Amino acid sequence: MKFPGKRKSEHYFPKKEKTRESQVRNVLETESYYIVGIDQLLVDIECRVPENFITENGLKKGESQVLSEEQTEHIYEMLKEGNYISGEYAGGSVGNTLHNYSVLADERSVMLGTIKKSITVGDYAFKYIRNTSVRVDLSYLQSIKGEMGRAMCFITPDGERSFAISKGGMNLLNEKNIRENSKIIENSSALLISAYLLRDEKEPIFKATIAACEIAMAAKVPVVFTLGTASLIASKKDFFRKFISDYVTIAAMNELEAAAITDIEDSLLSAEQLLDITDLILLTEGPKGLTIAGWVDAPLARHTTNALHTKSLVDYNKFEFSRPMRKEDCSEPIKIYTHINPFMGGPSEVKTTNGAGDAALAALLHDLSAKCYYQVRVPNSPKHNVNALTYSSLSQLAKYANRVSYEVITQKSPRLMRGLPEKETALEEAYWDK
Repeated sequence: MKFPGKRKSEHYFPKKEKTRESQVRNVLETESYYIVGIDQLLVDIECRVPENFITENGLKKGESQVLSEEQTEHIYEMLKEGNYISGEYAGGSVGNTLHNYSVLADERSVMLGTIKKSITVGDYAFKYIRNTSVRVDLSYLQSIKGEMGRAMCFITPDGERSFAISKGGMNLLNEKNIRENSKIIENSSALLISAYLLRDEKEPIFKATIAACEIAMAAKVPVVFTLGTASLIASKKDFFRKFISDYVTIAAMNELEAAAITDIEDSLLSAEQLLDITDLILLTEGPKGLTIAGWVDAPLARHTTNALHTKSLVDYNKFEFSRPMRKEDCSEPIKIYTHINPFMGGPSEVKTTNGAGDAALAALLHDLSAKCYYQVRVPNSPKHNVNALTYSSLSQLAKYANRVSYEVITQKSPRLMRGLPEKETALEEAYWDK
């Protein structure tokens, strides 16, 4: 559960009182502080294609669309013939996030979804398992007779990404499976879902997702929702706004998805509006960095020691040293924000932007579950006197999310291939101390 980078030990691991650390070793050794997620299990096929490939195959540039199995096979054969495929990886937004969480925290996470019953060496189900961290528990998956889903990511020379998805059996997760595994959700640190699960209300996975959210809410488990793609959000904007208001604790998105659901292009103002229907916002902005927004009880708000910044909101980072809370837990709730530019100005070479947002969310989830972990490990810490959502402040959350996102875009896979370096460079250490 350790955090990367050079952080002040007395703040993160208080040791002023020798009796503060829990002596109940059997609890620490048997309790698992895990995240549970529901996903449409699929394999990502990354392709670098010429501009005309998109138009000639009737694809929508910059968007995500669902294709029939026949269309998918036709395009896949063309990709192989043109030698356009650069890699095939275990995919899915939730799957990427759970994998990255388990790599960062070195802790268990649990996947709910469907997978092919009969798996053979070299098939898509085999590739999915092979490329997923052993810390991701796949034992609760529902077996099906159908094939794995496939998601093709087409990257054109201008860097734009377009997606085509073949469903396979990825939507066959049923509500019964969720009800049978309700304890897994109730005992978790958070439930992670995505907008893709709610694309079609006639699919079994739609009802399964709603059931999981109801179980999480009844157990006061935070529901974390990633918006997926702007075109999907725009097509069902009213539905998703109501869904977030009814079920979601933490919403993660990029600037296009934020604009789609709020009709506001300014990221800071989008986050401000979304705080009226949820408790915490993670908004990634590509080369502009990322913004995190939340709530805090006014008496617990902590002033930043950094310079105050004004954009569309005056002095928006005034309370960025505060730990975010649920609005309902605040007697005098106020909105708080922080923004951070890309880590070290961004990498000299971007290998892929696919999965950068999932990586940032994994960092936030690591911090969220760390709060649960240290409530047992250090029960007498004054940090637990505040009913916060996370262990760290908004500012530190942004630094961590920014750093993990950087790590992903400097590699070819949307999933972390290792944890963050044990020792940061002198420049990186100075960055963490700011």
